[in-house]
Amino acid sequence: MKKRIKVLGVLALGLLVLAGCGKGDDQEKATASSTSSQSETTVITVKDSEGEVEVPVNPEKVVVFDMGSLDTINSLGKGETVIGTATDNLPAYLDQFADVESAGGIKEPDLEKINELQPDLIIISGRQSEFKKDLSAIAPTLYLAVDNADTWNSTKTNIETLASIFNEEDLAKEKIADLETQIAETKEKAQASKLTTLVTLVNEGQLSAYGEGSRFGIIHDTFGFIPADTEIEVSTHGQSASFEYVLEKNPDVIFVIDRTKAIGGDDENNDVSKNELVAQTNAGKNDKIISLQADVWYLSGGGIECTELMLKDVEAALK
Repeated sequence: MKKRIKVLGVLALGLLVLAGCGKGDDQEKATASSTSSQSETTVITVKDSEGEVEVPVNPEKVVVFDMGSLDTINSLGKGETVIGTATDNLPAYLDQFADVESAGGIKEPDLEKINELQPDLIIISGRQSEFKKDLSAIAPTLYLAVDNADTWNSTKTNIETLASIFNEEDLAKEKIADLETQIAETKEKAQASKLTTLVTLVNEGQLSAYGEGSRFGIIHDTFGFIPADTEIEVSTHGQSASFEYVLEKNPDVIFVIDRTKAIGGDDENNDVSKNELVAQTNAGKNDKIISLQADVWYLSGGGIECTELMLKDVEAALK
């Protein structure tokens, strides 16, 4: 009888050991399956300025050359994913990224350095568009341009594209709604004021004018300011303008973007307000020569924070 009990005990112990082993194997398989699933990167297809691009969802390492996209990523709470940018050409409002790796200049990416960084995603602007093919060989590359003929809608589309990549659609909706409220208020004031406006860029004493459909056309098509000249030639570098031209158009408001403040250079003759002819305009007489934040307007654009900063800039003309 004792022998039988002992045999049964041994058999039971064996079954428990086998069960334990089977359970451990199952747990190992489940863990391996979960780890494998987590390691698989989810991708989505988004549209950029040149077509469709397949990109990873929630990329962990991003190189960004487009400053508007950089500020949108930061505004969506994903700034920590940025591992490289054009650090020598950062607008002051994005100086928190000064300590990330330099990925090259604003016009010429450092392909070797970017390859070393092994980013999951690269985002460029028009300044780097000729390098898109080379950059795409390193990682998926998005070219998010702003359509100067439809500034706000294209800006909004770019914000929504980035939000879909980082799974921050709800936050983006809140940010967009807030901006649209501010835009509507500014536009109503600008149109009610009936102030005619001339947008200028000054570079080492040389003046250029920008109108509707230009890189600074947001002042007219989105913020609602009336152009002093509706026939300004649309050009990347603006229409060359003399101070006689400014007096002839006699705007109520002159917005000035000082290029040298954004990228450096000789700014000795860049104070438009001191020009005798400009002083004779309505803008000059009524203290409506408004200096815009050069690094925001010249280096950035098309992002959440820079749009808000631009709104604050132009509001000065309505006080």
